[in-house]
Amino acid sequence: MRSDHVFAYGAAAGLAADLILADPRRGHPVAAFGRAAAGVEGVLWRDHRAWGALHAVVCAGGAAGAAALATRAVRSRGGALSVALTAASVWAVVGGTSLGREARAVGGALAAGDLEVARERLPHLCGRDPQALDGPGIARAVVESVAENTSDAVVGALVWGAIGGVPGLVGFRAVNTLDAMVGHKSPKYRRFGWASARLDDVAGWPGARLTAALAMVAGGNPRGAVRAWRADADRHPSPNAGPVEASFAGTLGVRLGGTLSYGGRVEHRPVLNGEGRAVEVADIERAVRLSRRVSGLALVVCVGGRLAYGAIKRRRT
Repeated sequence: MRSDHVFAYGAAAGLAADLILADPRRGHPVAAFGRAAAGVEGVLWRDHRAWGALHAVVCAGGAAGAAALATRAVRSRGGALSVALTAASVWAVVGGTSLGREARAVGGALAAGDLEVARERLPHLCGRDPQALDGPGIARAVVESVAENTSDAVVGALVWGAIGGVPGLVGFRAVNTLDAMVGHKSPKYRRFGWASARLDDVAGWPGARLTAALAMVAGGNPRGAVRAWRADADRHPSPNAGPVEASFAGTLGVRLGGTLSYGGRVEHRPVLNGEGRAVEVADIERAVRLSRRVSGLALVVCVGGRLAYGAIKRRRT
């Protein structure tokens, strides 16, 4: 079976598995990678960029290398096993269903007026300080997290799967996980996590732009999405979260950004889509539905692109 067909069938099956099964409560492969990366960190940690770069190479390179070996091992045993490996990898690295489930759990608590439960659930989505947020602040944090994680947890993985197959899928998720673990600017990781953060910026670039473009198409307000993207994306401190959050903000007609707190540090970020209204609880469900539509379109685009590339390549040979 041709590699482009393997990706097409495997990606569709893997995304369907995520839709039906979501993430496992225990024994998730990404969690296992995180524990392994933490063990490597315990050996390599030094307050120096070079040691952090070595940590990123060992962890992300090791994960991608193991995936390449697994791909080679099943390739000679028939197309069905290759499709199964791709499907299992897609299911393992994407997290769209769990993202929507957690966002709706926070939204449900807010709708019921239970602010404490909403604060307890928020860390499942993002690293904000929940005690520093009121109801509208929590709702805004959820919408921002849904937007950013649509790119990180679904679209970016599919893009790299289309480019690099199973090693691309696994490598992207490894890089993204390392950034979440050590890529923040705390005193401990400011130097050590620099390489992981920069690598994540590079790996996330194509998926973020595709996510922003698909949100513009899928949201029903393309003019608002384009306006917010063009006006505000570059003002965000993250080169990848900026376009995604701005496009979601413009599409949904809400304001994102502003003052937030991470790990006791207060940040004053630029407002995205300043012409929009404040985020309401009902916007959480709208953001989840938009995320689901964007994920479906991303599957179509990535599979279509991989099939088109395969057809062009065959014509040239």
